[in-house]
Amino acid sequence: MTVTLKVDGMSCQNCVRHVKEIIEETNGVASATVDLETGKAVLEVESADVNAICGQLTEEGYPSTESA
Repeated sequence: MTVTLKVDGMSCQNCVRHVKEIIEETNGVASATVDLETGKAVLEVESADVNAICGQLTEEGYPSTESA
């Protein structure tokens, strides 16, 4: 399943790398693509809790919500 997240707070490629690492360390996430320009992350998930991922990103300084 593909899930798109709106991720705020990213200002550089280091932020992108950090967001990608946080997402990909989550069990049930197969892969993630993070785009600084659009402020979005596209996840391929198998069984991950999207709300938990958003919560973790928000705790790390990247407020996130699931995008429609």
